[in-house]
Amino acid sequence: MSRPRDPADPPDPADPVVRRTAWCVLGAGVTAFVLLAILLVPWHPYPGGRLTLPAASSIFTHDELARATEYSHVARWLARGSLVVSLLAAALLGFTGLGRRLDRRLPGPWPVRTVLAALLVVLVGRLVTAPFAVALQRHDRSDGLSRQSWASWTQDQLVSTGIYLVAASLALVALSCCTRWAPRRWPLVAGALLAVLVVLGSFVYPVLVQPLFNDFTSLPDGRLRDQVMALARQEGVTIDDVLVADASKQTTAINAYVTGFGSTRRIVLYDTLVDSLPRAETLAVVSHELAHAKHEDVATGTVLGAAGALVAVGLVGVLAGRRYDGLRSPAAVPLLLALFAFGSALATPVENVLSRQIETRADVDGVRTTGDLDAFIALQRELDVRSLTDPTPPALSQWWFGSHPTSLQRIAIGERVLADSDGS
Repeated sequence: MSRPRDPADPPDPADPVVRRTAWCVLGAGVTAFVLLAILLVPWHPYPGGRLTLPAASSIFTHDELARATEYSHVARWLARGSLVVSLLAAALLGFTGLGRRLDRRLPGPWPVRTVLAALLVVLVGRLVTAPFAVALQRHDRSDGLSRQSWASWTQDQLVSTGIYLVAASLALVALSCCTRWAPRRWPLVAGALLAVLVVLGSFVYPVLVQPLFNDFTSLPDGRLRDQVMALARQEGVTIDDVLVADASKQTTAINAYVTGFGSTRRIVLYDTLVDSLPRAETLAVVSHELAHAKHEDVATGTVLGAAGALVAVGLVGVLAGRRYDGLRSPAAVPLLLALFAFGSALATPVENVLSRQIETRADVDGVRTTGDLDAFIALQRELDVRSLTDPTPPALSQWWFGSHPTSLQRIAIGERVLADSDGS
């Protein structure tokens, strides 16, 4: 005869209240994500129908295309190999008894063991993918993309690992707390808490994380700064400052980005862009980033990420509960991180479909603001040449991993937008 159930015991994973709550959180997260994507993502950012892309040979020389194709082919396979190996390692630790057996050797109370279990899983993942990371860095150095010494590169890798470990540990401890404090409604509490953490993380990222990798200074007074501020006024964007990152210590590539939102929003230009790009092309970059700021695209990504957190917690409640008697134990950490790894890989094409639409809108607004098609085309060419990006990647690769339209697509979009403006 089985013993009576103690109220202090963790809930049965088959408890209908837990499972019903998990399904409700999952449904709410999916619904919120879909509605937010419909309302906030620009699904028709440029006029007309299907684009006619220019021939790559009309934009790039034969040598440039050959070099980009060769580099991208190697880099692509190294990245894919790293992803496959990391997923295999996560599956081995999370979906077999190995992770639980390793947990039994960890000392300390449950919060300490949770962090130690996360550290163990993260370190295993980094170790098994280290050969791919080293090979990619060697590839970047040999092709002139990376300027980092091995010591500097290793330091950045360690810092990145530390940041991921802190974020993962915080989320795992929070999840475990929720299962202890709200044992039958934990999916609801955990989903709300992790959604808040996503928003908080996006808010503080520019001021807490990015300075660990680069130094930032204000764009100096002068003609360029005046032109940037004039573009901001033209696009209706209020900015207090434009920052320059010392990216030249790491790379020869050119880039710019918007990060944060509210009081932490920043428009950042690489010093490689400011120092080496013709003025018209620099302003084409700036107008694109100002369009992101105008449409609050970082905030859009953040709220979509918060909805994604609800989906993730709901899936954990539905799937993980079948394997362990609750998620209180640090023994569940390998399983949770494995589910996260596979979920992230499967969510990548969804994220990138949305990203490409948002980037397209920024291109449309940017080229309309400057009205300079020649500078826009020259910029797309320079971006690909500097970073050795393949302008004609395999369709599946672009669909799954491409966060931006290809340079040829962007050029066609610019031509379409300005042609439409001239005709209107």
